[in-house]
Amino acid sequence: MFVTLVHVHVLPEHVTDFIEATRPNHAGAVAEPGCLRFDVLQASDDPTRFVLYEAYRDASAAAAHKETAHYLAWKTAVAGWMAKPRRGESFAGLLPVFP
Repeated sequence: MFVTLVHVHVLPEHVTDFIEATRPNHAGAVAEPGCLRFDVLQASDDPTRFVLYEAYRDASAAAAHKETAHYLAWKTAVAGWMAKPRRGESFAGLLPVFP
């Protein structure tokens, strides 16, 4: 399993815009054949901070996500709403084990 935690810090005036723009990206991602999980998390103590938890079967499935229309539309839509550049951290998912 290939996991990426994407840390996003959004400008306060664009929090609602960010959430709404993220909905179709989430819906598209969870329909991708290699997607195991795609969670959108908002910090409890700071509503401008988000983490996208993206779990794909392998690195090629994660790379394919970045070529989809829903991801490219999301990336373009949210670009100007960032308080700072988003940051991704990659992990090897150990558990659960998927066949």
